[in-house]
Amino acid sequence: MEKPVRIKLLDREYLVKSDEDAARVQKIAQYVSEKFIEINENTGGLSEKKIAVLAAFNIAGEYFQMLQKRDDLVANIERRTRALNSHIDSVTTQVKRP
Repeated sequence: MEKPVRIKLLDREYLVKSDEDAARVQKIAQYVSEKFIEINENTGGLSEKKIAVLAAFNIAGEYFQMLQKRDDLVANIERRTRALNSHIDSVTTQVKRP
């Protein structure tokens, strides 16, 4: 069930409806707020709309970077699993030989 949660971004309050736990929504809002503040401090003088767009790109970039890291990790695990299975098979085959 959607629950409204009050969040604050760049000194503005918003009411967000979410199926997420209120604490999680606040944690996400805090992360987004920190991105807004970081961009605002590094660029200065941008409108809130431009800050929001830059923050969205920044967060999306981080997201895709994490997806790539996850994919690399999964590929590494799969490769190591195949190598381990191959090693187990070779040992098992040697044990079965008379």
